[in-house]
Amino acid sequence: MTNSIGFAAVPASERPAAVKQLCDAMEAADNAGRYPQVTVERPWSEHNPVLEGEFASPRAIRWYLERELGRLAAAGARISVSQGRKAVDLHDPELGPALDETTWDLRRKKLFLFGPERMALSINRLEHYTGTPAEQFQRYVLLTNYSWHVEEFRSALPGCIGPDSDGRQMPAWHHVLPGRAGITIINIGVGPSNAKTITDHLAVLRPDLVLMIGHCGGLRNHQAIGDLVLATAYMRDDRVLDDVLPLSVPVVSNYTLNTLLLNELTTRGLRRRLGIVFTTANRNWELQLSSVDARLRLSRAIAVDMESATVAANGFRYRIPTATLLAVSDKPLHSRPKLSEDAQSFYAATRRQHVEIAISVADTVREQYPGGLPSADIRSPDEPLLGLTDPGQL
Repeated sequence: MTNSIGFAAVPASERPAAVKQLCDAMEAADNAGRYPQVTVERPWSEHNPVLEGEFASPRAIRWYLERELGRLAAAGARISVSQGRKAVDLHDPELGPALDETTWDLRRKKLFLFGPERMALSINRLEHYTGTPAEQFQRYVLLTNYSWHVEEFRSALPGCIGPDSDGRQMPAWHHVLPGRAGITIINIGVGPSNAKTITDHLAVLRPDLVLMIGHCGGLRNHQAIGDLVLATAYMRDDRVLDDVLPLSVPVVSNYTLNTLLLNELTTRGLRRRLGIVFTTANRNWELQLSSVDARLRLSRAIAVDMESATVAANGFRYRIPTATLLAVSDKPLHSRPKLSEDAQSFYAATRRQHVEIAISVADTVREQYPGGLPSADIRSPDEPLLGLTDPGQL
């Protein structure tokens, strides 16, 4: 059975209910063990008048589907939902080939960035790593590698939903608001491998932003312990994405998100510096300084961390606005290594402020950009239809 609605004839007041009807049909197909198939007919498009795509677990991204299909409905598209293929079991040998992103046909415009098999696997992996189902994830996501940040987040936003059990590798906590308009924080642990793992799977949920909050080693004389760092761009020395995103591809923070962060820091009168963040996979890089000093100098880096460039690079790959807010915790080049007693004092003094800034900026994005942050800088020539923030591009 196919649910098909030609929105050119649907009054504006009736569109939201009609879009909900289509999303209900997608969930019904999913409950029947099929991939929901969505067909979008755009008579105004010369080159791609009809686009089709299959989804898995539409409930996990229902807020996103309602928003994106609502945009197409407002433009007068015809949208149809039917039962697609039988859903592939995650133990089926056919799953492997279906997950291979290198087989994408770049000449064919897609409806959605991911195939249903990839969606299903990532949704399952998210629950495995974080201890929470995908339906609880909110559209504004904070990443950290400190349990202190999670504690401050839960204190600032009481009533958060957390993991179903202790011992999860990357525990997540969600401050839930209607329409998934709340904030999620995930303790991803340390290092670029973890950062890639979580952002690979988060990407299928299409968050409106991912903000990395953490600590860094300051590289400049005039930086002080506790100063804040906003990354304008990244020196990728983490190596985990080199095969899929060459180092020659520039990766920068989302301009609008960075501007909002800078405004927040300025309003609070906090010391900060904008510049290049050098992300390494080697926590003890200062023990082999001669192997990295040329790159540090030539890149004009102002700070070193272990996750920010990885998060930003995967955000670029998967069209998710990202930014980085770091606090200088040590200065290895200036006789201020990270020592236990000093570190504990620093954490106690800065962690609440760090989290408050991130929450405040997420609140601002929710108020000012309910349809998503501007993302023209991370669109590609073969950009999928769902996810375009400019209605004129539909």
